[in-house]
Amino acid sequence: MKHIFMAMALCSLSWALPAQEPLQQDKGAVVGLKTNALYWGTTTPNLGLEVRLAKKWTLEAEVGLNPFENKNDDGSFGKSIKHFRLHPEVRYWFCESFYGHFLGLHVPYLIYNVSDIKLLGAENERHQGWGTGVGISYGYNWAVGKHWNIEATIGVGYLYLESDKYPCANCGTKIETVKKHYVGPTQAAISAVYLF
Repeated sequence: MKHIFMAMALCSLSWALPAQEPLQQDKGAVVGLKTNALYWGTTTPNLGLEVRLAKKWTLEAEVGLNPFENKNDDGSFGKSIKHFRLHPEVRYWFCESFYGHFLGLHVPYLIYNVSDIKLLGAENERHQGWGTGVGISYGYNWAVGKHWNIEATIGVGYLYLESDKYPCANCGTKIETVKKHYVGPTQAAISAVYLF
């Protein structure tokens, strides 16, 4: 019981303390250039650009391109997540843009050629297609220097995916066209942001 009261006292104390002031005080047009470390974890080079529209509104566009394919010596496809992804998002910031909590609305678009990835439903087959959808996100942006921020965000939503299914062979005959409706996570990011 003593621990519960201590936790409650600490929580109320944290609400009473003044919030950290953002290091970026410029109220004019601000642009953020960013890259998502989690996306790099899938060997996908990516870059995002976010522009302040108003004190509490920004527009972000992230692009990721994974051009790497894993072909075997016989010409068949090995494990591969070759894709292009465009991820535009409009954001509402609770404090001011580029600082603190935000909510976002995103409309991703992707073109992909995925082969032999069990987690993506392509074990021993290749899916070549496209997808689009809509989702909402929540995130937080920490000021860590005069021009540097760290941002964490997660999003959920709906995706429509359409692909042609092939055996894991270079010139395999198309088996069928697959149409999927996906509801679940659509975004996860831990990004380094440079503001200018």
